[in-house]
Amino acid sequence: MSDDLMSDDEHEDYAPQSGDLAFDVESYDLDLTYRVRTNRLQGTAVLSAVVRQPTRVFSLDLIGLRASRVRFDGEKHTKFSQGARKLQISAHRELRAGERFSVAIEYAGSPGPRHSRWGTIGWEELDNGALVASQPVGAPTWFPCNDRPDNRATYALSIAVDAEYTVAATGVRADVARKGGMVVSRFRSDVPTATYLLALQIGTYTASPFDVPGGLTGELYTAPAQRAAAARAFADVPQMLSAFADAFGPYPQQHCTLVVTPDALEIPLESQGMAVFGSNHLAPDSERLVAHELAHQWFGNSVGIGQWHDIWLNEGFACYAEWLWLEASGRQTADASAREHYRQLRGEPQDLVIADPGPDLMFDDRLYKRGALTLHALRTLLGDAAFFDLLREWAADNRHALVDTDDFRMLIARYSPRHGGATLSAWIDQPSLPSFPRRYRSI
Repeated sequence: MSDDLMSDDEHEDYAPQSGDLAFDVESYDLDLTYRVRTNRLQGTAVLSAVVRQPTRVFSLDLIGLRASRVRFDGEKHTKFSQGARKLQISAHRELRAGERFSVAIEYAGSPGPRHSRWGTIGWEELDNGALVASQPVGAPTWFPCNDRPDNRATYALSIAVDAEYTVAATGVRADVARKGGMVVSRFRSDVPTATYLLALQIGTYTASPFDVPGGLTGELYTAPAQRAAAARAFADVPQMLSAFADAFGPYPQQHCTLVVTPDALEIPLESQGMAVFGSNHLAPDSERLVAHELAHQWFGNSVGIGQWHDIWLNEGFACYAEWLWLEASGRQTADASAREHYRQLRGEPQDLVIADPGPDLMFDDRLYKRGALTLHALRTLLGDAAFFDLLREWAADNRHALVDTDDFRMLIARYSPRHGGATLSAWIDQPSLPSFPRRYRSI
């Protein structure tokens, strides 16, 4: 596994305004109240953290919401200031590397998405509810956080909403209670989770159970009017999860929650143990998107990246899972899917290096498809038995841990000392598209 530290240069390249390298948050405890009709969010966030670099002043990301009180290590009065993106907090003493501390922030406001180079992301109002779409830097639109992909933490989340609404969130639901005309739902996530992968969905939903390999029971949340359509659209989810468990290893999350909003969404949204779809994704041609988001529970959410330039390790793997599902369901081989998308990529500009695409191209569809083709090239080189052993080893050895592309290079070198490194490099380190994968006589 890679070192958890993100260098200053890498941090500046992709998300220059997000996160603070001086400390890591180890756990978040969020106590929230949200009024749908007025879009009013009020909360207290308690963060337990550890110092990485000596400092006396540190910052949290918080956007569109105002902090009213901050307490460092329980003290009654803590100095703080807030700008458009940052909440800056002054400790009453110099903090030493390795020292642990806690900070509690009371805050409130009308949450909304932030504008970024990737569009509007974060908290979003629906016609009758709300959702969170945080990748890559939207988490500060609803809670104060150290918004770095390499700073994974555990979470406790309590949220009160009006009684007619249902909440789905990251983590295992601990309990639901009524309090003063509101419903309070509590969730707990004990797996290391990046801030951008913490999710919250609010609506007039009902839940239907489905089976998850390994003995878990998943839940599909839908509005009552679209329950039948959603049941048809997601009927194959248990089979998808079973196929992916065979290919990648056991399902790695504590829960599996799927949400279908009554609103149309531009794209589905994956988070830790959860995926959210719009009403427009109930059509049969959205099946590949369901497979893609489910595969992220292995690659992206369990096996995670600490630096955004390695995002092909999330998206290339999830895209290849789409092709694997078509193959497992007997409709089209992965090789046929690879050839189809290779032909399309040949007609696209050859200016993308997927091992370091740059922030403007990190969500480019070519990265997804070329990442999937990279895996197909490795499968062609290694053969099926070794290739799927490699995937299962990658998922098992890095379960709920951070990786980078060099970690993957080292794994490939073990499986194919002669050709593995060159094959991988040709696909991820060069802008020009290599020849379509061919089998080698020796690996």
